[in-house]
Amino acid sequence: MKKVLLVDDDKDFVESTRAVLEEKYAVIVAYDGDKGIEMARAEKPDLIILDVIMPTEDGFSAAEEMKNDAELTDIPIMMLTSFASRGVETNIPRSRGMELQSEDYIDKPVEPDVLLAHAEKLLA
Repeated sequence: MKKVLLVDDDKDFVESTRAVLEEKYAVIVAYDGDKGIEMARAEKPDLIILDVIMPTEDGFSAAEEMKNDAELTDIPIMMLTSFASRGVETNIPRSRGMELQSEDYIDKPVEPDVLLAHAEKLLA
């Protein structure tokens, strides 16, 4: 079974998203960017789903660190975030997720079937 690492600081979102993903994948969870990087190194997931706006280390910084790690660079990253609706207040360009070589970028809220379709495409 393919393994997905879900990194998001919103515990309610994590639980609902984990329930959707567990229909098809083994899911491991981290609640901030630092822990996400640590879990990625320990678990070597097949896909990483990262929130952008998190405490300690944001998703962009975590993605950059993962893509610069020789053991993690080939793992696809999906940026999944409500960032687009808050982009003005955070003053971070949305395109930064793609600049960091994330393979996908989806805005929250996302329908379960859309999330699964994007995950399947990245894991194919």
